[in-house]
Amino acid sequence: MEFLELVNRRLDHVRAYNSERHYRDQVYLVKRWVKEWNGLRCSEVSQDKIQSFLLERAKVSPYTANKELMFLRALFNFGMSKNLIKENPTKGISFFPMEKKPKYVPSEEDVLKVIEAADPDTQDYLWTIKETMGRMGEINRLTWDDVNLEERYVTLYTRKKKGGHLTPRKVPMTNKLFEVLCRRHEQRDKGKPWVFWQRYWDRKNKEWVEAPYQERKKIMRTLCRKVGVRYFRFHALRHLGASILDRANVNLGSIQRILGHENRTTTEIYLHSIGETEREAMKVYERVTTNSHTISHTPKQ
Repeated sequence: MEFLELVNRRLDHVRAYNSERHYRDQVYLVKRWVKEWNGLRCSEVSQDKIQSFLLERAKVSPYTANKELMFLRALFNFGMSKNLIKENPTKGISFFPMEKKPKYVPSEEDVLKVIEAADPDTQDYLWTIKETMGRMGEINRLTWDDVNLEERYVTLYTRKKKGGHLTPRKVPMTNKLFEVLCRRHEQRDKGKPWVFWQRYWDRKNKEWVEAPYQERKKIMRTLCRKVGVRYFRFHALRHLGASILDRANVNLGSIQRILGHENRTTTEIYLHSIGETEREAMKVYERVTTNSHTISHTPKQ
């Protein structure tokens, strides 16, 4: 099979079974692979060729190379699962070592500064992300059918599950979120099903389009620069919310369900606060070592 044909089949599969964002990430990487190996058969894309390619990408950063390897491995695994190819040339290639650093989580004060600096519509959008701890894609696809103002909860749908199915979860509304959604509901265009939508010019089809929000990455960079705080993205609001709940001793299972994680270990990554158990452990350590220091420095008689 031609490498380009395998890539196109994989992209069709990702578009059908995964989120739009995941699809765009794939397209971004695929363009580089096609430029590198266009015209070759899959069997000609050898382990040596891939390793050389990854070594070049590692010059950008180990993270960049590892992301390329992860997606390439998924591409060839897909080909094998569909009986399109016989082997995966990425097998045996190791991920590059990385220096893992804690994710930056903005303070609630900085988040409020950014929200206050935004226009009214973006303020509502940011409040909704903050108060639900939802993913950007989940809030973008939020419709009024997903908002229950009587029972005060919203239903968020995510594709970050095995099989790519859209899986719902209910998130109770805070008073702030209730206030925002009540106001938007009263002012809504009844002809639009989405809570957040935009009108934009489609350059490809040369027409005006009304659709739910898509990627809005530039907004956060602009707002953070405007108020003079360290840059953070929408996803950081999930980390902030999880840390606030953790500091308030909310049990891990509840945080996991609110965030919509399948695995407990994923939720633990989001908890950046130092728990009381760790603090108590260090107090014990300090007490024991302090006693040891006292004993070792006691003058001999």
